[in-house]
Amino acid sequence: MSNTIQTAIAPAERARRIALEQAEHSGEMEGLHITPATRADGEEYAAGRINIDELVARGRARYGLG
Repeated sequence: MSNTIQTAIAPAERARRIALEQAEHSGEMEGLHITPATRADGEEYAAGRINIDELVARGRARYGLG
């Protein structure tokens, strides 16, 4: 018997995670890859620690898109 602990994911977090998965898949279809830093930012967003504006700002700053 397994002693796995399952945690409930809030609907808002679930929606953010689905959106991130879809964006990552779309990027991969275009030949892009997600860096560990970008993935970490995505995790911050999915967990609700930053909002979408901050996520975009971090990505733009990382790639010099000011």
